[in-house]
Amino acid sequence: MQLDRVLLKGIGYGAGAGLCWGVIFLGPKLAPGLSGTQFAVLRYLSYGLISLALLAPRWRRACAGLRREDWLALFWLSLVGNLLYYSFVGSAVQHAGVATTSLIVGLIPVLVTLAGRKDADAVPLRHLAPSLMCAIAGAALISLHALRNSNAGQAPGEIFIGLLCAVGALLAWSWFAVVNARRLASMRQVSAQDWALLAGVMTGGQALLLAGPTLGPALAQHTPLAWLGFLTAACGVALLASLLGGALWNQASRMLPLALSGQVLVVETLAALLLGFLWDSRWPDALECLAIALLVSGVVACLRSHQPRRPSPQRL
Repeated sequence: MQLDRVLLKGIGYGAGAGLCWGVIFLGPKLAPGLSGTQFAVLRYLSYGLISLALLAPRWRRACAGLRREDWLALFWLSLVGNLLYYSFVGSAVQHAGVATTSLIVGLIPVLVTLAGRKDADAVPLRHLAPSLMCAIAGAALISLHALRNSNAGQAPGEIFIGLLCAVGALLAWSWFAVVNARRLASMRQVSAQDWALLAGVMTGGQALLLAGPTLGPALAQHTPLAWLGFLTAACGVALLASLLGGALWNQASRMLPLALSGQVLVVETLAALLLGFLWDSRWPDALECLAIALLVSGVVACLRSHQPRRPSPQRL
């Protein structure tokens, strides 16, 4: 039984976005001299400038159909889904590590799927139960493993701060995924690519307002060479995760039911884990492999539940 072609394309876009977003968990590791908020501001300043340059030739056409409520939605989506979310992620990575952060944030598919359970095109919750249980079990197992093994020697207070930041990131992006998908579904006058670029410009403007109080005190604390390294890391994350990943995700949001788009986000967690293992120069152990298998099984179960069901042939 084949998946509908539109769903298949949407899954491809969503998986591509997840692969691009996996890199965001390594970004703060590449700028250890900056706080999570400082690196987030630097990343979105870069994203804003790139988005403005790409959108400038067709600015009027891209904005022509936008209403006041669209601009207001864009403001809050950019603030919560970009700046606030990534500030939490950066702080969580620096306090609790990549594995712990990526797997707490990896529960986003569960929250997004539950949020979309009453949509008109949603699969009944009983059909999604196996995939949800697998995702929860996998995330819980590997999070426990990370807490027991990856944070030895750290102060409990530091780990606790990291966990709180990771939970904040989980809530911020779950809200963003739901609201952004529903906003895109209600407006067809703006392409998914232009919406991502408009979000980049909006977030860049917000980051510019925060640049003085957040980056100003740190200017004298690092050498010009160090700042060049920070800026290179921020631009790389902006291009791959913000620009390309955002455009792919907006395409996926228009093609997939909310519940399914939430499950496809597990790819981001797997990509983050892979990059984290490469960064640590090690292979996952048996317990980590089991947890990853549970996460993948959850995605497969969800995909099967979204397959179109053909009517059974009638007996003559």
